[in-house]
Amino acid sequence: MEQIVNVWDYEPGIESAARFIHGIWGRQENFNFYLDAISHATNSATPALPRFYLLLHENAMIGCSALLTNDLVSRQDLMPWLACLYVAPEFRGRALGARLLVHGIEEARLLGFRAVYLFTDHAGYYEKYGWQRRDDGYNLFGERSRIYCHQL
Repeated sequence: MEQIVNVWDYEPGIESAARFIHGIWGRQENFNFYLDAISHATNSATPALPRFYLLLHENAMIGCSALLTNDLVSRQDLMPWLACLYVAPEFRGRALGARLLVHGIEEARLLGFRAVYLFTDHAGYYEKYGWQRRDDGYNLFGERSRIYCHQL
């Protein structure tokens, strides 16, 4: 059975969680960025951002997601951002990505937000789960991508 936990509730610890998330989303030169960001994330009892989550299967990390104040996107007027969404290839096709999306939406709702956003190159996936394409934004490297919104 899969479960979603805050990185602070993952028994092997924050550094292990940071290595997993960095291994998916990071670059060789920015591990310290990920470790520092995740080390300063909030736990489930603290009503603040950022928050990082792990998707576990038999206590092994198979996916992740995050709620952030900014996903390093030019649209800093929007928040929170659902980011770092990932499910290991061998676990795809089981609606686990959808579970991470729903979890992020519920967490944002509990924190009092009225909408949640995400930044992606994917088209067609998020619409299946009620996300609406809002407009486009730019990452730190000037690359344009889609911004989606889910009203809460």
